[in-house]
Amino acid sequence: MTGYGKAEAVEGKRKITVEIRSLNSKQLDMSVRIPQAYRPLEYEVRNRIGKAVQRGKVDVYINVETDTAAIPVNVNRELFMAYYSVLKELGSGMEEKGRGMDPVLMTAILKMPEVVTSETEEISDGERTALFDAVDEALAAFDAFRTQEGQTLIADLLARIGKIEAYRKSIEPFEARRIGVIKERIRENIASLGVPVDANRLEQEMIFYVEKLDITEEKVRLDNHCRYFREVASEEENVGRKLGFIAQEMGREINTLGSKANDSDMQKTVVMMKDELEKIKEQVLNIL
Repeated sequence: MTGYGKAEAVEGKRKITVEIRSLNSKQLDMSVRIPQAYRPLEYEVRNRIGKAVQRGKVDVYINVETDTAAIPVNVNRELFMAYYSVLKELGSGMEEKGRGMDPVLMTAILKMPEVVTSETEEISDGERTALFDAVDEALAAFDAFRTQEGQTLIADLLARIGKIEAYRKSIEPFEARRIGVIKERIRENIASLGVPVDANRLEQEMIFYVEKLDITEEKVRLDNHCRYFREVASEEENVGRKLGFIAQEMGREINTLGSKANDSDMQKTVVMMKDELEKIKEQVLNIL
């Protein structure tokens, strides 16, 4: 199921931003982008998110904004001057422009190894707490987003179940009509052969044939599946797989209705039921 959650936390001169996004997937596939300084805490971050998110393609972005004035920077002056002297000597044959140090030369020296270093501070307890608080807050927002989307999906699914139930009821007039049509068709075909037939035996055989086309059992089962689908969707949690199984059983009954229909109007209605069922199956994949 898709989801989104974002949270921020401030600790000292650092602002921590946590953003969680997810797309539908059958299994949990988590990707975490975290600053290098927070790498030791990545396992705990993954553990917290993994407990809250059961499946889905989850992307976690953690960003830290720091006041640059708060970062202690050391310049190795002796090493700087040593590089400067060597480079200046190498370029002594070239004509100097202006006074003071060549800015291009200065930039090159500052990029030399170990000329400029920054002191890395250990993560404080306050910063650690702020990070995990931001993760928990982002997860809460993420869960609220998914809950809202889930409610919308359930409402859509139940509306489509209602359409299937309406289509099921609409075939009853066609069902009553088709029996007479089938019997009359059989009589006409036999009459066209010009062969004498025992009327009683013919009527008996037609009764057996019509009984094979009876769809009462399929209608009852389909009604039960629709009712059970509603119960599961409204009362249980983590219903995605269960609703998928129920939809499969609904498909069996609808397919049997189509195979026994033997009537063009009934078959058209069955096609519309199948169309709604396919949409249900697609939506169920987005539910945990």
